[in-house]
Amino acid sequence: MIKVYVGMSADLLHPGHLNIIKHARQYAGPDGEVVVGLLTDKAIASYKRLPYMSYEQRKTVVENVKGVSRVIPQETLSYVANLEREKPNVVVHGDDWKTGVQAETRQQIIDLMKTWGGKVIDIPYTQGISSTSLNCILKEIGTTPEIRLNRLKRLLEAKDIVRVMEAHNGLSALIVEQMQVDNGGRKEEFDAIWISSLTQATSKAKPDNGFLDSSSRIAHLSEILDVTTKPIIYDGDNGGPAEHFIFTVRELERLGISAVIIEDKIGLKKNSLFGTEVFQQQDTIEDFCHKIKVGKSAQVTDSFMIIARIESLILEKGIDDAMARAKAYLNAGADGIMIHSRSKSFDEVKQFTQRYNQLPNRKPLVVVPTAYAYVYEEELIENNINIVIYANHLLRSAYPAMMNTAQSVLTHHRAKEASDEYCMSIKEIINLIPGGEIVKYK
Repeated sequence: MIKVYVGMSADLLHPGHLNIIKHARQYAGPDGEVVVGLLTDKAIASYKRLPYMSYEQRKTVVENVKGVSRVIPQETLSYVANLEREKPNVVVHGDDWKTGVQAETRQQIIDLMKTWGGKVIDIPYTQGISSTSLNCILKEIGTTPEIRLNRLKRLLEAKDIVRVMEAHNGLSALIVEQMQVDNGGRKEEFDAIWISSLTQATSKAKPDNGFLDSSSRIAHLSEILDVTTKPIIYDGDNGGPAEHFIFTVRELERLGISAVIIEDKIGLKKNSLFGTEVFQQQDTIEDFCHKIKVGKSAQVTDSFMIIARIESLILEKGIDDAMARAKAYLNAGADGIMIHSRSKSFDEVKQFTQRYNQLPNRKPLVVVPTAYAYVYEEELIENNINIVIYANHLLRSAYPAMMNTAQSVLTHHRAKEASDEYCMSIKEIINLIPGGEIVKYK
C-alpha cells in the first residue's frame, strides 16, 4: 500500500488545494492512503495570521474532500515529526516551495524521505489562485461580532504571546489592522486592538479622568469596529458601580468585543502612571470580587473575558498584596490578570510573575510595558506572560509628528518642507481607506 503525505493549512479551501489532493490520490492509487497533515492554529500563527477557521472546523472540511483517507494534526511548520511517525512513500506539495523561505524546508524533507526510500513530488502551482488574496478579500468584507468575539481565546491557545496595539480612531485602527513586517520569512503583525480610555479621551482633547461616559466611548468605538476584523480588548477603567458594569458587559459582548479589563481602584479616575504622586484609592478585595462576579453572571457566551487589573504595585503596596488580590480575583471568576507597574525596571513585574505562575488556577497574564519599554517580547514569553499591550504609542507618536508639521509651515511660510519630510501623499492616504482606493476606469 502506497502512503502519500500532504501538508496544508486549508483555511480557505480552493482549487489549488483540491488539485494537490487529486494528484496525491493518483500517486497513492485505489488501494493507497492519502494522509493530510493539517497545520494546527499554533503552527500557522507561528508565521502568519491566525486562520479564520479553527483547527476542528478545517479538519471537518478536509476530511470530507474526495480522496482524503485521514487527517492528522501537524503541530509545527516542520514536517519531520509527522513524517518519521507515518513513514510515507511520497510527499506531495505545490512547486511554489522550490524558492523563497520554504526552500530549506523542502530540502530537509527530501533528505529525510531518502532515508527510507521515499520521494518528494512537486505539483505545478495553480495559477490565478492565492490564499493571501482570498484573505484580503475576506478582510474587506469584514467580520461578525461572533467571529471577532471568539478570536482572542483562540489566539491565547495558539500563540506564545498575544501582541496588542492601541488605536484611538478609525485611521489608527487601520494601521493596527494592516501593519505587517517580514521578519526572515515570518510575517509579524499585531494580533489585537486595545481601546484605551486615556487615548480616547486625549484624542478628543479631554482629560483622562472619566469625563467620557460609557455611551460616548462606545459610540467612538463603532468607527473602529467598522474598519477592522481583529479582536478588541476594551479598557473599562474601574467598571463603574457593579450595577452599571452589568450593562457594560452585555453591550461589549453584543458588539463582539473579546475582553474588558477593569482596575481595582475607586473614586475619581487618575492615570496609574502618576502612582502615589496623586491621591488614588484601591478598592477592597471583597467589593472588587463582587464586581467580577456580577460581570461574569451578566455575560451570555463563554468567549467574553473579564480581566482584573491589579494596582497594588502602582500604589506601592507590594507583591504580597498583589498576589493576595490575584488569588481572590481568580477565585471570583476573572478570566485573566493584568499586573501594572510604573517602575522603569522589569524586576518588580518579574517577581510577581514568578509567584503568579505557581498558582494552581492560573489564567492568562497581561502586562503593559509603558514604563519598562526596554524589555523584549522574548523575555516576556520566558516569564509566561500571555498578552502584551502597547497602550498609547500610536497617539503619542502622532502628536509630535503634527507638531513638527505645524512648526514647519509657520517657519517656512509654505507647506513644501512639511510635505516632503513629514507627510504621506494624498494618494497614499486615500488608498489606505477601504473603499476609497483610486480606481482607473477605461
